Amino acid sequence: MSLHTSLKVGGPADLYAVPEDSADLQDLLEWLRTENIPWLAVGRGYNLLVRDKGIRGAVISLERFDRIELVNDPGPQPALEDERTYIRAGAGAENLSVVRFAQRHGLGGIGFISGIPGTVGGAIRMNAGAYGKGILEHTECLTLLRNGCVRDYCMSELAYGYRHLELEAGDIVLAALFRLEPRAEHDTEQEIRRDLELRRSKHNVGFPSAGSFFKNPPGQAAWRLIDACGLRGTRVGGAMVSDVHSNFLVNAGGATAADFLSLSARVKNEVFRTSGVTLEEEVRIVGAE
Repeated sequence: MSLHTSLKVGGPADLYAVPEDSADLQDLLEWLRTENIPWLAVGRGYNLLVRDKGIRGAVISLERFDRIELVNDPGPQPALEDERTYIRAGAGAENLSVVRFAQRHGLGGIGFISGIPGTVGGAIRMNAGAYGKGILEHTECLTLLRNGCVRDYCMSELAYGYRHLELEAGDIVLAALFRLEPRAEHDTEQEIRRDLELRRSKHNVGFPSAGSFFKNPPGQAAWRLIDACGLRGTRVGGAMVSDVHSNFLVNAGGATAADFLSLSARVKNEVFRTSGVTLEEEVRIVGAE
């Protein structure tokens, strides 16, 4: 899995499957069920830390669910006030590609995900965002594969919050319908460039990372709490607290998942000791103990 994660760590999975479409995915899941094989669905491996012993069972990549389209006929979707202000993006579509697609059609409002690496599926699962905004605030409904059936769910049917979306065990996000607003292409371009430049200046850590490693506690910034402990540059093996942005744990060379887990534990302990705040990982930690 080190070949399929942005942190470049992780042991082997027993099976790595890349279904073509939802029908292919349903057939795969049915086969895995009959063979009693556990599975894990992933996107492009951002925001994912796989343990060194790897994953027992199948890893299902949704990278081919990357279609982006205007919604002119909502079909079975809930009634839409203005169907031309909606686009549907597959779980495997890159975040920046979605923003660019909307831009070409005179739509905007989600430029804040331009510089967030990864795909729609991952962004939806963690309610990715920036500058006080979350992607689910601009989401009308989700297409989920639940209990073997594909169905659209309005956001009013789902519970979500800061960096969080409640789903049932076994749910797979296949696509999202985004509610956008008319915006001049030039204005969106300015927003994209501003976001990308800001992230280049603040987040260009120079090593493989998973982006922000810890969630921001309510009313506080995780990086400030880590900075207050003097932890920039702290290393455990090949894992290091970035000296550019202290909420980024990076692979400075030859890191293992165990290095990252040990470093994460050290950061959490130091932050709690000095501030009484318990940090929570934003990255998803999976794999065999």
